[in-house]
Amino acid sequence: MRALLPFPDISPEIFSISIFGFELALRWYALAYIVGILIGWRLVVRAVRTQRLWQDNSPVMTTQQIEDLLTWVIIGVILGGRLGYVAFYQPAYYLQHPAEILAVWQGGMAFHGGLLGVILAGLIYTWRHSIPRLSAADIMALGVPPGLLLGRIANFINAELWGRPTDLPWGVAFPTEAAQYCPDVVGICARHPSQLYEAALEGLLLGAILIWLVWRSGALKTPGLVAGVFFAGYGMARFAVEFVRQPDAQFITDGNPLGLAWHIGGWGLTMGQILSLPMILLGIWLVSRARRMS
Repeated sequence: MRALLPFPDISPEIFSISIFGFELALRWYALAYIVGILIGWRLVVRAVRTQRLWQDNSPVMTTQQIEDLLTWVIIGVILGGRLGYVAFYQPAYYLQHPAEILAVWQGGMAFHGGLLGVILAGLIYTWRHSIPRLSAADIMALGVPPGLLLGRIANFINAELWGRPTDLPWGVAFPTEAAQYCPDVVGICARHPSQLYEAALEGLLLGAILIWLVWRSGALKTPGLVAGVFFAGYGMARFAVEFVRQPDAQFITDGNPLGLAWHIGGWGLTMGQILSLPMILLGIWLVSRARRMS
């Protein structure tokens, strides 16, 4: 009998209450967004208040500007994440059902879309307030990993975005019917807990590296360095995990069982890998530019 880990019995809902016939629930996924944003905000505020971290001991933003920018970031995350999912993963479906495009409560968010939304929000805000954009990108990047860490853990609790089937001893038997549909597996199907891989790489490890760069290495004095490490680090982590992450069902066909979004002769890339490549290249360029300018 193959070794595997049973899925922990954790409800996606923390609690729910009924008010006048309406069910209101707080879910782990929503709490992950809220707490992740709050932790990221506090990290950024602390960095802005620590003058020694900046060139000439002069932070490029005030705490009030950070709080104002946070509102723009939240809007960018929600709109960008949803529109990115629509455009990157299910464009044909939403062209036929345009009324569902903004139905975020039905699920469906894409990190790369949310990132584009945040970038656009940051560009607009920094342009309006004449804030150096590379330094603003550095400080925004510092605040992202906590949300990634908690968001991926919430994905695990929701039993969604699981990995491909595996016979490794830490494979998890996710309880949903879709997760247990493994044509080549006899009995219980164990899958890579790819959500936890991403939480560890994109959230915990990348976050620790950025914190070390900011508080121990003085990286904020070299505009673009922190943002570059974030882009390259996230891109490489996501690219690697995609090898064991189950792709979205719409990409899987009889002739393409691996769900590759682009492939030739059985070799190719998943949509997550395709979207991560520009991040890796941008990150490498930003780090190289920052080192040349320092």
